[in-house]
Amino acid sequence: MNVPFARATQMLLALILTTLPMVAGANTLERIRANNTFTLGYVPDLPPFSVQEGDKASGYAIDLCLKIADKLKRELALPNLQVRYQPVKTAEETSAVKLGQVDILCTPTPATLERRKMVSYSIPVYTAGLSVLVRKDAAEPLLNVLNGQEANPGPTWRATVNRGLANQTYAAVEGGVTEDWIRERMRMLGVIASLVTVASNEEGARLVAERKADAFFSERMLLKNEVAKGGANTELMVLDRIFEYAPVAMIVERGDEDFRLLVDMALSEAYHSGAIEQEYDKYLGGINETMKKLFRVYALP
Repeated sequence: MNVPFARATQMLLALILTTLPMVAGANTLERIRANNTFTLGYVPDLPPFSVQEGDKASGYAIDLCLKIADKLKRELALPNLQVRYQPVKTAEETSAVKLGQVDILCTPTPATLERRKMVSYSIPVYTAGLSVLVRKDAAEPLLNVLNGQEANPGPTWRATVNRGLANQTYAAVEGGVTEDWIRERMRMLGVIASLVTVASNEEGARLVAERKADAFFSERMLLKNEVAKGGANTELMVLDRIFEYAPVAMIVERGDEDFRLLVDMALSEAYHSGAIEQEYDKYLGGINETMKKLFRVYALP
């Protein structure tokens, strides 16, 4: 047996096994410590949650991630920890975390069983409400159904709903849970209509303003921000109805319980100290009693 060759082979194998965790499935805390860098992933066009500003970002979710960065500095004894901002497309939210391209996805997203096969989630940081954006002069039968009323008086609920929804064009952000929600509702009701997907809320609002779509479904706060931009959007309105509520959270690497625990500790401290309430005042128009109760549920003791 060639002893030098065998020894060299063993050394090479040991080196591969040592460096492999840093390439795939790395411990997030160790990666942050080794690089002295905390990489924040975020969707760049979702005000007031996350907005790109040059090589940095701002918004409700970004401020919360910076509180996590402060926690990392204390827990890992890294007072000079660098924070890097990495924009991520909506369709790449889970893969960016799974592949280690970012340490956390700050922009909150709803958890699904399918997504949890690939990633894990922090405690909730916001309660999202699915709503719809339409033109102010939208057809009355469509408005009636979207507002939870019958499209036309009649004894058959499904038929009247179908008449109000049929032959319309709906829009949703590609790759999000809203797209799946619309397709499922169309299937359940037997609605014959079109669904187009867009890359951003801005594009969805533009389609409705240009009459290329009849309704755009998205998170209520995001839709209201689109209307507030003015211009052609002044002809748009967000209906009062909330179709679905969902707690949304930050995405972290699946199975990395040490990092997830640190994230949840930082967020729970923000809940208990009132810091999240201040962020709500700053970005989301303040809180009500229902939100305060949810805060107590979301925060870990």
